[in-house]
Amino acid sequence: MQLTWFGHSAFRLDLPGASVLIDPFFTGNPAFEGDVAAAGKGVSHIVITHGHGDHVGDTLAIAAANDATVITNYDLCMHLASKGLKTFQPMNTGGTVDLGAFSVTLVRADHSAGMGEAGVAVPVGNANGAIIKAPGEKTLWHMGDTDIFSDMALLAEIHGVEACICPIGDRFTMGARTAALAMTRFVKPKLAIPCHYGSFPIIAQDAAVFVEGLKGSGIKALVPEKGKAVTV
Repeated sequence: MQLTWFGHSAFRLDLPGASVLIDPFFTGNPAFEGDVAAAGKGVSHIVITHGHGDHVGDTLAIAAANDATVITNYDLCMHLASKGLKTFQPMNTGGTVDLGAFSVTLVRADHSAGMGEAGVAVPVGNANGAIIKAPGEKTLWHMGDTDIFSDMALLAEIHGVEACICPIGDRFTMGARTAALAMTRFVKPKLAIPCHYGSFPIIAQDAAVFVEGLKGSGIKALVPEKGKAVTV
């Protein structure tokens, strides 16, 4: 698969038969350097880990422009449907949806979720991670926003996780040292990709501590250049 990072937690996966955006926060993302239309061009699916503005992002506009299917928890699907979303696949923690070219499983994340409405946060289900499987490709876990928890090991075992996108920015998620520990002690993927850093000033600005924490573990750290596709 081809993986493109757009800053913060926004990624694009280009797979045989599908192009998938995960947490497409572009407008208002200080780390995003491209064009929203170009980033979303040809997208067939959008996976949202949880209902916060810096993860839902431009979902509605991109879905409408590309007739893309949105996959996320039931409550957030219903919220977005009330805002005009037409095509979606609702699910919840532990469930799997087969989308033909790939499948999505929502798993636990330790975080909050709520969308702002007139200054009030409206609950929109649980925060999740998303495990994506496609024939012939590495099993990828986008953790969303989360702290460390020991059952990461069980989820990695159940799903055969080979590549993991994990938040490292601290303050709203686990920090870089804790994220490295999550990878080396619990998940043990072949490939670890940091996210949720280098965007807003109040979170970590680089991945150096995370990369250092993986040294000697046998886990390869991949720190993508924003906007440049890499093979995973």
